[in-house]
Amino acid sequence: MPGKDRWSHDDVIAAEAEARNYPVLEGPVGLQLMHRASGTRGKVVAFTPGVLIIIEDPVGGRHEFKPFDGSFSHDGKPVSLRAGTRAATVTQRRYTASGSVDAGQTRARTAEASRIWVEGIHDAELIEKVWGDDLRVEGIVVEPMHGADELPEMVRSFGPTKKRRLGILLDHIVEGTKETRIARQVAGPHVLVTGHPY
Repeated sequence: MPGKDRWSHDDVIAAEAEARNYPVLEGPVGLQLMHRASGTRGKVVAFTPGVLIIIEDPVGGRHEFKPFDGSFSHDGKPVSLRAGTRAATVTQRRYTASGSVDAGQTRARTAEASRIWVEGIHDAELIEKVWGDDLRVEGIVVEPMHGADELPEMVRSFGPTKKRRLGILLDHIVEGTKETRIARQVAGPHVLVTGHPY
C-alpha cells in the first residue's frame, strides 16, 4: 500500500503467516525462491533470520526483503525460513574496471586473428587499464599504430575478413579532418573505425 513500509506486518502475506504454520526450509542461501507478494524470483545470496533476505534475479538484480514466515515460496509452496546449518553469507560479485562481471582467475585465451588498433602507446595503455581484463578473455590484442598516416596501406596488408576483423580507434573524428578522410577510406564490412568527435 502507498506510504506503507514494505516490511510492515500490515502486509497481507505477513498477517496470513501469523495464523498458519508453514513447512520450515533451513539454510536457504543458494536456493531458488519466489517472494509471494511481488513475484520476484531468484537465488538467495544472503539470509539473516527475521532480519533480511537478498534475492538475486536471473539478470543479476538484487532485491531486499524482510523474511516473514510464508512470505516466500519454494517449489510452489509457502515456507518458513530458518538459518539451519548453512551459514548466512553474501556472495560478493566482483567487476572489472569496465564494469563487466569479473570471471575471476582465468587464463587469457590464445590471441584471435582480429585486432584493435589505436594511434599511440598511451591509447593502448588506456585501453588496457579499462578493458584489458575483458579483452584477454576474448583473446583480442590491442596494437598501437604510431599514427594514422599509413593506415590505408596497413589495412590492405592486414587483409580484413569475416574471421579477421579490425577495430580502429582514432583520436580526432571531426568533419573535414585528415582522420575523418582516412576513416572513410578504410571503413568496411570487417573494419570498424571510431573515435571521439572533438
